[in-house]
Amino acid sequence: MSTRTLVALSAGALLLTGCGSGTSAAARTAADLRGKLPQPIRNAGVLKIGSDLNYAPVDFKGTEGVPDGLDPNLAAALGAYLGLRIEFVDMPFEKLIPAVQAKQVDLAMSAIIDTRQRQEGTDLNGRQVNPGVDFIDYFITGTSILVRNGNPVGISSLDSLCGHTIALQRGTIQDEIATRQIAACGKVSKPLQIHRLDTDDQALAEVALGVAVADLNDYPVAEYNTSPARRGDRFQVTGGQFQTGPYALTLNKESTALRYVLSKALDQLIRNGEYDKILAKWNVPSGAVTSALVNGGL
Repeated sequence: MSTRTLVALSAGALLLTGCGSGTSAAARTAADLRGKLPQPIRNAGVLKIGSDLNYAPVDFKGTEGVPDGLDPNLAAALGAYLGLRIEFVDMPFEKLIPAVQAKQVDLAMSAIIDTRQRQEGTDLNGRQVNPGVDFIDYFITGTSILVRNGNPVGISSLDSLCGHTIALQRGTIQDEIATRQIAACGKVSKPLQIHRLDTDDQALAEVALGVAVADLNDYPVAEYNTSPARRGDRFQVTGGQFQTGPYALTLNKESTALRYVLSKALDQLIRNGEYDKILAKWNVPSGAVTSALVNGGL
């Protein structure tokens, strides 16, 4: 055999070894993370996730009632990476954090925005009202104002809501934003009325009927509900986005091992491109993060 042939074979062997090593390294990372899961989760092979499945396109029930949307798709990718089956538990939004704190679910994933207040378990006045939770940030969002098509009342900002009635989903960041706005509207003697409802669809129905002049919700939901394929002839977004913050996996503060595993697994999905594919599927690539940050909300 010639020297040239031997060199070529050696180079080929090195390339094959390199490819094999890369694949093995990725597999070892997944296996290592699975080994760090809490024993009960590893034994059961199931990750139980609380979610309010009424917030398309982030969380909703698709064909035959199967969970679908940005969050369920990302959860499925995390489950596949860690070798776990995902089980969603549908519940009202305002019950999600209490369910995590009571360990009724392993975590919550439902367009929950990471804030310092939720981390610390304090109310709008800074008083401790619950133990708080930990977060793993995975998507950047902002609040949008949704009005009837044509914007008949001329809403353009939070201040322009003063003197009117708005509708929104109870227990959300938008609920907190609107609650703070009550004081601002009071200063100009234009009271703001808030209809707090169980779902965002109920809030949208009030806007459609003219009962409320606007609905405050997250920008992916606002964009979805003004898309031509959805309800583009009924609603429009006005005033741009404000108060941006991250959607986050929501965990009990005692679940440190699970928090570590999920944050590292999410980092792997971001690096291998699976994360970007999911965001592209739901037309929300602008909300992408570059890494899984723990408790990054303000």
